[in-house]
Amino acid sequence: MFRIVVLAKQVPDTRNVGKDAMKADGTVNRAALPAIFNPEDLNALELALQMKSQIADSEVIILTMGPSRAAEIIRESMYRGADSGYLITDRKFAGSDTLATSYALSLAVKKLMPCDVVIAGRQAIDGDTAQVGPQTAEKLNMPQITYAEELVDINRETVTIKRRLERGVEVVQAKLPVMITVHSSAPDCRPRNAKLTMKYKHARTVSELQDEDNDYIALRHTRPYLDIKEWTVADLNADDAWLGLTGSPTKVKKIDNVVFTQKDSKVLSNSDADVELLVVELLESRIIG
Repeated sequence: MFRIVVLAKQVPDTRNVGKDAMKADGTVNRAALPAIFNPEDLNALELALQMKSQIADSEVIILTMGPSRAAEIIRESMYRGADSGYLITDRKFAGSDTLATSYALSLAVKKLMPCDVVIAGRQAIDGDTAQVGPQTAEKLNMPQITYAEELVDINRETVTIKRRLERGVEVVQAKLPVMITVHSSAPDCRPRNAKLTMKYKHARTVSELQDEDNDYIALRHTRPYLDIKEWTVADLNADDAWLGLTGSPTKVKKIDNVVFTQKDSKVLSNSDADVELLVVELLESRIIG
């Protein structure tokens, strides 16, 4: 079996950041913001599904860390072609920075070994650090390809990837197993598949079943693919000192909501003189130059 693991994250929609976006302890108040599938993780999922289509006898597994509601992005992934998913959830994970998060994710990936490819989005919109993928690769002692934009070729031994760089592109090849982080310029993820949506719409974690009125337990016994597994700190055999706020050296002291407002405007003609005057004004005010 060729195994592809996708690290995905449910994130607060940072387009709607307000005064209640941060708690007193410096962590994000996720309850105050709508939750969405991290955009670049969708790009990563599409890359994984492309690999699946090229390698026979392969599977795509979604791995996410968060509260029970984060299982929603596992279902979203299965609607698009992923085969199964695991939710890492425990109160001890709360407040984890990139170091603590990569530690937990690396332990989860080790439980899924052997894995041929681990894929993640370049960065999450709630932190914009681009650190979790590389840190996870280091903890797994796995070579990594960052800023992936296009799958050029893959077989059971190597993968060839086109990378998006600041001033161009480059094509690199790596031996498997490998960690890949995907750039936003990679192809968008395919839409939901109607048949897969009907197949997996009742997929639930144990925690979700406990919170719902509907009884899908009997259905899970006859259709085991509806079971979304949950892993806790105990399941990962993790060290508490490396988790949550205790294991997170990064602290956020303040979040500012910056709103740009228009102060004045100027109407220009299409004459060269007007354009030249505008450039001079911008230079003098140090807006450009």
